[in-house]
Amino acid sequence: MNTGTSLRLLLAVLACIFTVACSKREAPTQPPPQVTVSAPRSGDVSEFIDLTGTVGALQCVTNVARVSGYLESLDFQDGSYVKKGTPLFKIQQDQYIQNLNLYQAKLTYSTAEYNRQLEMIKKNATSENAVEQYLSEMEQNLANVALAKLNLQYTTISAPFDGLLGEHQVDVGNMVGENSAMPTAIVVIQQIDPIYVNFSINTRDALRIRRLMEAEGAAMKSGVNTAPVLAQLEDETGFPHVGKLDFSNNSVDTSTGTIQLRGIFANPQKVMFPGLFAAVRIPLGPPKPGLLLPESAVLSDQEGDFVFVVNAGDIVERRAVIKGPLQGTDRAIKEGIASADRIVINGIPNIRIGEKVQIMSPAAVATPAPAGSH
Repeated sequence: MNTGTSLRLLLAVLACIFTVACSKREAPTQPPPQVTVSAPRSGDVSEFIDLTGTVGALQCVTNVARVSGYLESLDFQDGSYVKKGTPLFKIQQDQYIQNLNLYQAKLTYSTAEYNRQLEMIKKNATSENAVEQYLSEMEQNLANVALAKLNLQYTTISAPFDGLLGEHQVDVGNMVGENSAMPTAIVVIQQIDPIYVNFSINTRDALRIRRLMEAEGAAMKSGVNTAPVLAQLEDETGFPHVGKLDFSNNSVDTSTGTIQLRGIFANPQKVMFPGLFAAVRIPLGPPKPGLLLPESAVLSDQEGDFVFVVNAGDIVERRAVIKGPLQGTDRAIKEGIASADRIVINGIPNIRIGEKVQIMSPAAVATPAPAGSH
């Protein structure tokens, strides 16, 4: 191979190496991920404890047959709401009316005879023993009349209070009340305005409440009938029902480690009824100033709760925090951040701790266009 050919080959190899080197130097670098940040929002933070409870009737009475006889009528519709004094059912009255008439007649006779004996003894025409005998008969008949009136009254049963009726347990025409030891149940009525919500609290939260009460100089049990309790049903939001703590048990259930509590709520619209599940919230004192973040910005892993903070050099840092209660869609942060911190709100899946990011305004973050759009 001559010198000219060798020179040309050498130049070609150098040209290739130079081209590859230039292409590597000119390769475009990956831009930093885009994020939006926000400073914590200042606002009033309400401390509370969220629990689960069950709605229960204020009063529940099973109306039974208090005398025996055939059930003559049911004067209500199953599941209806009735007022106090509304007739519910009637037992056949014929025999009780006749018993009353019989004892009334005996009372009339014995009263007249007793009065006659009183006149006779003034004339020594009878004995003291005879007077006492007719007095006893009159008093017995008087008691029998009172009992007969009572039994006749028991043939008609009315609602003992305003309440919601259940389903009738016995049909008209059946014999009821034959066994006085096991009265025949006819219908259950429940008072639901006002109404109870029963719930329990664990000992840790109970001690927490106790410490708060002691800090405010409140005596234990003083919250009963004064402490507010909030509730909402499964299809409600915002805890629209406001009641008061009505009962607090004086001991811990050792099988569950909880204390039974009960709230009482006005229920004029009858939206709450026994057996429903309800979310219960107990406020812990008045609202206090605090810092709030969107709930989606607060993350958790095995090390605990944390947020991503962008420092002055636009570098991502992990910041451990202590969470407070939810306030709507925001989460209160008790410790770990300051009001001037820049917290990553959007773009969290694309960032890494220690890497630089590009901060964008919320409006500048492009929303991916739907497929097929121009």
